[in-house]
Amino acid sequence: MTIEIQRVTRSFGGHVAVNDVSLTIGDGSLTALLGPSGSGKSTLLRIVAGLEVPDGGTVVIGGREVTRLKPQDRGIGFVFQHYAAFKHMTVYENIAFGMKIRRRPKKEVRDRVNELLKLVQLEGFAERYPSQLSGGQRQRMALARSLAIEPEVLLLDEPFGALDAKVRRELRTWLRHLHDDMHVTTVIVTHDQEEAMDIADEVVIMDHGVVQQVGQPRDVYEHPANEFVMGFLGPVNEVDGGLVRPHDLEISESPLDGAAEAHVERIVHLGFEVRVEIVRADGWKLWAQLTRDEVETLGLQPGQLVWVRSRRARTFEDDPRADPVPTQA
Repeated sequence: MTIEIQRVTRSFGGHVAVNDVSLTIGDGSLTALLGPSGSGKSTLLRIVAGLEVPDGGTVVIGGREVTRLKPQDRGIGFVFQHYAAFKHMTVYENIAFGMKIRRRPKKEVRDRVNELLKLVQLEGFAERYPSQLSGGQRQRMALARSLAIEPEVLLLDEPFGALDAKVRRELRTWLRHLHDDMHVTTVIVTHDQEEAMDIADEVVIMDHGVVQQVGQPRDVYEHPANEFVMGFLGPVNEVDGGLVRPHDLEISESPLDGAAEAHVERIVHLGFEVRVEIVRADGWKLWAQLTRDEVETLGLQPGQLVWVRSRRARTFEDDPRADPVPTQA
C-alpha cells in the first residue's frame, strides 16, 4: 500500500514541526524516518496515522485521500514506544481486542490470535499478563495486536526505544524478518542511526521539520546530501576545511605524501575496533577508527610520533538544509 505525503505542514504555536514535506513511501517497503529529537519525524508519522491533522497538505494511502479520516478508518496498525497494553488483560486478550471490537466471529479471532502468537514467538504466553513479560516480549505482543486487524500499513514510533541495546538489536532483526514474511508497508520512526541503517529499505533523514535526504542506507551514508546528514549518520573529523570519517584517516609510523605530523594522545579498545585519538603538530585534535590488528601492526602507544592523512574528505559548499526537499522513498 503506497503512502503519498503531499506538501504537509504542521505547526504548534510558533514552532513549525513539519515544513512543506512531500514524500512517497513505496508499497510493501520498510522505511525509516530518522532524525534527532525535534526533527518532526514523529509528528509526520502521527499525521499519517490520523493522530494529528496537518495545517496544510494531503495524505493519500493506497490512492485514497485520508487527510481528515479518523485513525480507525485508515486501515493502519500503530505501535508506540510504550507498549500501551491493557494490564488487566492476558496476552491473548490484548491481541484479540481489536478483532473483538470489530465483532469478528469467535473462531476467526481464536485462529488469528493463535497464528499471531506463533508468528511473534509468544506461544505458551497466551494466559500471561503484560506484567509477567519482559520488555521485548511486551513489544512483540504490541506488534501482534497491531497486526491482528490485518492493517494495510504498519506505523511504529520508536518501538524499541525503551529497551536495552542487546534486546533492541534482537528485535530489529526479528522485525526485519517479520516484514520480509508479511510485506506490509511499514514506517518506523527512530533516532538510532544504526537501527535505521540495519533494517530499512529506505531512510528518510529529517531535521527541523524538513526532509534532508532520502535513499537506501548505503547511498545516504556514502553520498550524504549535506553536512548535517554526514554528521548525523556517523562520527566525523573536520580536517583542513573538509569532513572525514574516522575510518578514512590513515596513520603511519613514517612520513607519507600529504600527511601531517601528530602524536598519539589516547587509545581506546572497543572490541574489534580501536579508537585512536591524535593531536597534530598544529594542535588540531582528530580521532581515527582502526582495527585491533592495524593498531598491533603499527605498535601504537600513547605519546608515539605518527603521521596522519585523509583517504577521503567531503566538502559541502552549499548547504541546502533550510530548503524543503520533495522526495520519493
